[in-house]
Amino acid sequence: MNQVKVYDSSGTLKKIISSKELKKRADILITNPMQYRKSNKKPSTPSSPNVLSK
Repeated sequence: MNQVKVYDSSGTLKKIISSKELKKRADILITNPMQYRKSNKKPSTPSSPNVLSK
């Protein structure tokens, strides 16, 4: 893997992620895929509502 350069919206360089760090992230992702899961997803709702009948 090659190093990655991260820029902000104005085009200035924010940071450089080395290939060693990218490999470490990939290894962590393989062992724990939930590590990098996006948290802004809405939970799925059940397709049928739970209605209690008497």
